[in-house]
Amino acid sequence: MTKSGAARISISLPPNLLRDFDSAIEQMGIDRSKATQQAIRDFLTEYRWEQEEKVYAVGTITLIFNHEVQGLESELTATQHHHPDIIMSATHVHLNHDHCLLVIVVKGQATEIKELALKLKGLRGIQQLKLTILLGAPSTKHSHPH
Repeated sequence: MTKSGAARISISLPPNLLRDFDSAIEQMGIDRSKATQQAIRDFLTEYRWEQEEKVYAVGTITLIFNHEVQGLESELTATQHHHPDIIMSATHVHLNHDHCLLVIVVKGQATEIKELALKLKGLRGIQQLKLTILLGAPSTKHSHPH
């Protein structure tokens, strides 16, 4: 460890992977260290998500659905009302005549959030669903509102 508390590591990468990595981080305006730290955090989040059953998480369930599918909007609403313990808010955006975007902000046990996402994904008329999870966020039991 250095005086700043950072450890230095050395890794080997295929030249084309390093070239693509450097190109991406240059466009993002970040350096290799920052990008590597973010990649490791994402890797650990994904690993913990798969390994731990009782981990606390926050995140979003983002989906695109066809609102012309009969009964889908009421089923989406009913599903949200059955999970008030993990759903914090939802935003519904009309994209065009037939399609809507729904973003659901969630917090709670990661396994419960994953189950909710799978239930929503299985509904007829859901065209795309993306679950984004951040693990280890502070529990709201002891936090204060800003």
